[in-house]
Amino acid sequence: MTDDVLNRPTVHALLADGTTVCIRPVVAGDHDQLQGLYEEMSPENLRLRFFGLSRRSAELAADRACWPHSGYRALLAEAKGQVIGLAEYDNGGTGTAADISIAVADGLHHRGVGTLLVEHLVSAARAEGITTFTADALSENHEILRLFADLGLRTARRFEGPEMRCTIELVEDEHYLSATEARGRAADVASLVPLLRPDAVAVVGAGRTAGSVGRAILHHLKAGGFARRLFAVNPAATSILGVPSYPSVSALPRTPDLVVVAVPAAAVPATAEECGKAGARALLVVTAGLDAAQAEALTTTCRTYGMRLVGPNCLGVSNTDPELNLDATFAADHPRPGTAGIAVQSGGVGIALLDGLSRLGIGVSTFASLGDKFDVSGNDMLQWWESDGTTDLTLLHLESFGNPRAFSRTARRVTRRMPVLTVDTGRTDAGRRAAASHTAAAATRTMTRGALFTQAGITATRSVGELLEAAALLHSQPLPTGSRVLIVTNAGGAGVLAADACAEAGLSLPTPTPELVDDLLAVLPEGAAVGNPVDATAAVSEAQLKDCVDRVMRHAGVDAVLVALVPTAVAEATGDDLVRALTQATGHRPKPVAVVRLEQALSVKLLPTTDLRTVPAYAEPQAAARALAHAAHRAAWLARPAGTVPDLDGVETARAHTVVETYLDAHPDGGWLGPRECAELLGCYGIPQQAWAWAETEDQAVLAADRLRGADGRVVMKAHWPGLLHKSEQHAVHLDLRGDAQVRAAFRDLETRFAGLLTGVVVQPLAERGTELFAGVVQDQVFGPLVVFGLGGTATELLADHAARLAPLTDHDVHDLITGPRCAPLLFGAHGSPPVDLEGLEQLLLRLSRMASDLPQLAEADFNPVLAAPGGVSVLDARVRLLPNRPQDPYLRRLR
Repeated sequence: MTDDVLNRPTVHALLADGTTVCIRPVVAGDHDQLQGLYEEMSPENLRLRFFGLSRRSAELAADRACWPHSGYRALLAEAKGQVIGLAEYDNGGTGTAADISIAVADGLHHRGVGTLLVEHLVSAARAEGITTFTADALSENHEILRLFADLGLRTARRFEGPEMRCTIELVEDEHYLSATEARGRAADVASLVPLLRPDAVAVVGAGRTAGSVGRAILHHLKAGGFARRLFAVNPAATSILGVPSYPSVSALPRTPDLVVVAVPAAAVPATAEECGKAGARALLVVTAGLDAAQAEALTTTCRTYGMRLVGPNCLGVSNTDPELNLDATFAADHPRPGTAGIAVQSGGVGIALLDGLSRLGIGVSTFASLGDKFDVSGNDMLQWWESDGTTDLTLLHLESFGNPRAFSRTARRVTRRMPVLTVDTGRTDAGRRAAASHTAAAATRTMTRGALFTQAGITATRSVGELLEAAALLHSQPLPTGSRVLIVTNAGGAGVLAADACAEAGLSLPTPTPELVDDLLAVLPEGAAVGNPVDATAAVSEAQLKDCVDRVMRHAGVDAVLVALVPTAVAEATGDDLVRALTQATGHRPKPVAVVRLEQALSVKLLPTTDLRTVPAYAEPQAAARALAHAAHRAAWLARPAGTVPDLDGVETARAHTVVETYLDAHPDGGWLGPRECAELLGCYGIPQQAWAWAETEDQAVLAADRLRGADGRVVMKAHWPGLLHKSEQHAVHLDLRGDAQVRAAFRDLETRFAGLLTGVVVQPLAERGTELFAGVVQDQVFGPLVVFGLGGTATELLADHAARLAPLTDHDVHDLITGPRCAPLLFGAHGSPPVDLEGLEQLLLRLSRMASDLPQLAEADFNPVLAAPGGVSVLDARVRLLPNRPQDPYLRRLR
């Protein structure tokens, strides 16, 4: 058993009913509790577990778990210090198959204890190279057989007398991940009920005089009409704001589901401990300024007692369900009930979004200010909104991600049901300018977050204002089927501004067809110009504008309409209300309409229509164009089927692990692979490389050159020593070497200039002509492996022409990578030249992604240049850095 498996940390996870359990390896000190676990089982359950009854079964089972042998692994589930379940496997120290057994305490069946243990045991076994579990069960043991069948893993059964032999393949495919996600989602939602739908709330720290945060929250809860039981906890008062007050949480007449903690930081750990002992299920800690020890104590207490935690350092939570009316915040106003879910880390951003959505009339379903996000996260909230039956629009402001890969899977699923919008913050950190470097390690968090949002279908905006602008359109209008926008205006200048805004937002402005021109001229006033924009002139009437927009809506060549209006004396004199023309019901409009009113004071507002719908109106054409572009991007993402990760042939994962382990055994702190190890690792994944040879002497270099020379007889010589990263910058490369004399001269030059450093040279044939590209990967400790692709060679540092996607790459991700950089036209054939080997380029990126996904120790890989030509794709120079990172299963169910 490897150290990585033995040293796996204790984790906490949720059972099906939302309660928290601890999952950890068994230690010798667990013997008595494990023996008790079996001794307290009913005779029937003991018979099903051991296929018979024996007075020594419990003791022997505890002995085996606490004094394991090679190939044996045991995990237990613990709740409030009590062992409630055990799962174990044994493969005798050899082979890739292991026998598995499970035991769950009487009275705790059907809560998911056994399933959760098996999921964690599967993850541990896969890390150990075990590919199959086998289990024997009595054919009448329906519960264990159902557990195996419902795991989501391929399971085969066969009868062996009265027993059933089950064989379970430990393949982490999409079916298994979806099954574990479904279980996790149900458990997560159940755990949030005490937080977001509590039957009783207590506020600890509500002062008797105005000015305290706790008192403000208590006032909000009462004034907002909280429909369930409400208490204050203050030993110096019997009533605060008309709410009964008690000296302690333990003195309350009933156990609160949710406790709001608004006490000084030093008192938070003790308060949390008291809440846990009293049986509270959720904490909302608004207190800021906890030090490291206080933070650790708070988290430990919440895990020990199974309490979900929002905060600390947060604004609060609210749920506008009229049967609940929970407003446990200290915002200035109560949120307007509605259908938008909000999760933020910044309280200030939260207040802005609450006010903005209330003003727009969209309103809020559930709000959570996550603060320092010790526990409840954006991922939790997405799953709540997915299940609450009310939310149809979600807005996020997240400054950090605890498990981006799990977040991405959740977001991809939720985004297909409702828009998920976010503010992409932190884009201007000066240190992130390193993205201009050609090394994958310089990939910025901005680039990484962008990849996460793009792949998950999240609408990423650049400000809170833009977030609200996009939300207004996505809430009120249908999605466009494309990006073609036709502009209608009553003022030529406004139309020009709108056209510029649309072009800058990436929208297209199609020229109206002759049929549409004739159709519009028939209804518009004399002097109107039907282009794009359509200038309806200041003389356009309300009826004419309405007819014009309706006819544009019916035209197949237009996906959306932007109407830019300015107030005129003409309309005022005739009594025409041009805005009203856009809010009159004319049947269901299948395409989105956005209005620009340059005189409008508010940046965005929703105009009510006569059919109880709304139309978004913007003060600036840029805002309207951005919102339409976001809608077009969402429509395109939804229209594209979910991508798949293709199967690859010729991949030798086991050999790759051996290469990595061998190197790290010799270099425990990690480092850059030498040319031989690097080539071997790339060979494990079938990544094509330019032919090369290693030489440590002048004579070896000549022999290598003679062997590698192509038809033109030219070779390249590259210096090498550990730590050499940028050969061109060091002038450590000689190109276009002809004949033995030039090869010898080049070797002597490198040997002289880099005396004491040089360990050898790499000799390669001079590459044929082609497009120089860059492909690389960086293993982010939070986000996982990020694949970067773009223009290569020396120009890459200057132009920074890159695209990025998180691994594992799907077929769609690879297409986006290849088409994303500005250099993409070079790959598809430009100026009469043939396209490069696109299939070979796709394969290279997929194999790089697979290598990064297989090897968490791969900290960084740079292939620069990658030569792409019509006849093939080849890596000319590769650098790979390894670090002794432990593998971690990003999809394993666990709390933060």
